[in-house]
Amino acid sequence: MLSHYLESATKDVNSLIKLTKDDIADIKEANHRNVASRVSLKNDLIQSFITKKSLLDNELLKKVEENSGKELESVLTKEEKDGLSLMKEALNSLHLVNKQYAKYVVSVSEFYNSLLDSMFPRESDGYQKSTPKPASLLKVRV
Repeated sequence: MLSHYLESATKDVNSLIKLTKDDIADIKEANHRNVASRVSLKNDLIQSFITKKSLLDNELLKKVEENSGKELESVLTKEEKDGLSLMKEALNSLHLVNKQYAKYVVSVSEFYNSLLDSMFPRESDGYQKSTPKPASLLKVRV
């Protein structure tokens, strides 16, 4: 059962990596609708991974308890150790891809915020509030 959970959890992580790379490519192309359409799918994969990780934790605890408190590494089979190693590599890859994704998201956000501020200037009141100035674009002359 442990090997099955490891394989399934790793598939979820690899799917998240693929979707995040697709998001990065779409951000570069300014296809923001495609990015938004994948959000629910990514959330479902994350929830699935969380569930499988919980099941994995329970299985690992059972193995340790069944073997009278021996070290976890001595209790696992080679296949299970390889599965854990693959999942760790996939999680590290996801971490790196998410860092890259975050850089693009912050850049795009900064661009849109600066564009918005140039069209509708705001006065910043420290970190707490920013109040809009009357926009010169919207003045009506009679």
